[in-house]
Amino acid sequence: MPCVVFLRAVNVGGAKRCQPALLAKQLSKFGVVNIGAVGTFVVRKHVSESVLREKIAVQLAKAFGVKCEIMICPARDIIKLSSTDPFSQQPSGPNITRFVNVLAKQLRAPPHIPLSLPSDDEWLLKVIAIQDRFVLGLYRRQMKAISYLGKLEKLLGVPATTRNWNTIEKVVKILAQDLCDITSNHR
Repeated sequence: MPCVVFLRAVNVGGAKRCQPALLAKQLSKFGVVNIGAVGTFVVRKHVSESVLREKIAVQLAKAFGVKCEIMICPARDIIKLSSTDPFSQQPSGPNITRFVNVLAKQLRAPPHIPLSLPSDDEWLLKVIAIQDRFVLGLYRRQMKAISYLGKLEKLLGVPATTRNWNTIEKVVKILAQDLCDITSNHR
């Protein structure tokens, strides 16, 4: 089955610079589609996780001199995540960002949800759900809020990479289009 790849901590604050579009081109035999500049890819072809992880790591090191964590999720997990419409009952607006933390592995003992940092009354970051390897939440568009993403990762005790919910929606659109194309070809 197709999968989605998330690179952790590339192109952040001028560190670990790579060109995701070029990386996708270098891995085109796997049907890799680049989603933005932060290292999110849809892999359309069926390829084992171990082979994909190795090829990505080699290309990152060879072409860009970058080593990073690579989170790989089956496409069905991303589709399942989006199908629940997890943010439907949450506040929205220009000052709130909906996010997903993709974890390196599933949590053994998830924290009590909802979890608000620094407090319930004056939250800058709020975790609303944890589904498998995904932590869903909101943060306010304030500089201090970003520091709470790092604190959240430490609290969870598992490496994580953060994506805007809009990025997940883009991934789902590509996966849905692929499913439509497959269905059309089998008629």
